[in-house]
Amino acid sequence: MAPLPGGDAAPECIAPAKPGGGFDQSCKLAQAAFQQAGLTTTPMRISYMPGGVGAIAFDQIVTRRPAESRTLVAFSSGSLLNLSHGRFGKRSVDDVRWIAAVGVDYGVVLVGRQSPWKTLPELLVALKADPGRISFAAGGTIGSQDWVKSALVAGAGGVDHKAMRFVAFEGGGEAIAALKGGHVQVYMGDASEVFDKLGPGSPFRALAVLADQRLPGPLAGVPTAREQGVDIVWPAIRGFYVGPKVPDGDVAAWTAAFDQLMAAPAFAEVRARHGLFPLALTGAALRAVIDRQNRQYVELATRFGLRR
Repeated sequence: MAPLPGGDAAPECIAPAKPGGGFDQSCKLAQAAFQQAGLTTTPMRISYMPGGVGAIAFDQIVTRRPAESRTLVAFSSGSLLNLSHGRFGKRSVDDVRWIAAVGVDYGVVLVGRQSPWKTLPELLVALKADPGRISFAAGGTIGSQDWVKSALVAGAGGVDHKAMRFVAFEGGGEAIAALKGGHVQVYMGDASEVFDKLGPGSPFRALAVLADQRLPGPLAGVPTAREQGVDIVWPAIRGFYVGPKVPDGDVAAWTAAFDQLMAAPAFAEVRARHGLFPLALTGAALRAVIDRQNRQYVELATRFGLRR
């Protein structure tokens, strides 16, 4: 297995949010996978850097820690969305070095177990009848990935995105806690954040997954939005980047390590345990996907009037 760059010190993975959300899951996946593969003598250290749903961490790596070869930062398609419409200031996808996408996640529509809605169409009927009664929770502000998913669902119910009630939280963990407490009615999160929170006795109910087909595992019984007549699909890649001044040799070492790691049969098990679905990209293939998603998100940002 290719050695990691940066010597013998424990590598660091920065989750750019508070504990409990998708970024946390990504770092824990990397921590478990590298340790299982014997690539780290000490466990990968996970640091939490909330703020701006990724903006603070991105700025820190670009301006203050640009050459740290041993530091990974978790990203998702939500990070790319925020970059595409200016929520990271003047930053762009060209300001960091993209290392790997280790899996794909999908949006999920989550409500409390005591909710009156058993299906997505039932929620949409209630939303259309009285949009002020239903509040959407998300791990991000207006314009974030979870906000866009909320806006798409509201639109499917005939409600303009400007009229929907939206409550922003700093990360999925806080949003899920608010749903559990009954402070909000719907959480537009991701499968990786909720797959281990469902089942017998769960305080939650998943109404739909925003995938093109049903997901395996704990969410296998949850229908897609499309199955229920609502044409919304929201895949979200999850992966890692490093600072812009990390040397080429160290970037190549990370790339080689992830390529070998993700090709190993044991990795599929670790990925599944952390709620992600198969996707393995590095190098030019990863950059092509990032550029494509960036173009799509610019179009969405324009549609919803989010461009800064």
